[in-house]
Amino acid sequence: MEPIIDHIEITVRDMSVAAPFYDKLLPLLGFDIESRSSAVLEDHDLHVVEYLHPRLGFAINSPRSAFQGDTVHRRRPGALHHLAFRAESRADVDRLHREVTKIGAMIVSPPREYPEYVPPGYYACFFKDLEGIKYEIVHTPPQPG
Repeated sequence: MEPIIDHIEITVRDMSVAAPFYDKLLPLLGFDIESRSSAVLEDHDLHVVEYLHPRLGFAINSPRSAFQGDTVHRRRPGALHHLAFRAESRADVDRLHREVTKIGAMIVSPPREYPEYVPPGYYACFFKDLEGIKYEIVHTPPQPG
C-alpha cells in the first residue's frame, strides 16, 4: 500500500465564517469550486461542506452542538497540528502567500527557507484560517538519489 491520503475532514467552529473562507482558499490550492457540495445531516448533528479534487477530498464539518463554544487548539490530543500543501516552486509559495493574505488568512510566518527542517532547501510559509487552524505551503527541491 502507498501512503496516499484520500480525503481530509476538519471540524470548524462556525460554518458561516469558515465556508466563505474555504470557498476562496481551496481554489488557490487547485480545487475546482464547481465541485463543492453541502449537506446537513440532522441525525448526526452535522453540516458538511465538501470540496473535491481528483487527488484529494477536503471537507469542513460543523461541531456537535455540545462543542459549539470550544476553541481551536492544535496542541490538544487528537487535534490537527497543521496541514501542509506542496507547491511546485518557491515562486508558487511566494504567490500563494500573497493570495492567502488577500483572503484574510493570518500569516504566522512569511515565506522563507527553514535550514532546521529537512530536506535541505525547505521553503515554506505558514498561516491560519479565520478560526485558528494552521496550514503550510511548502516547496522542497528534488533530492539526489
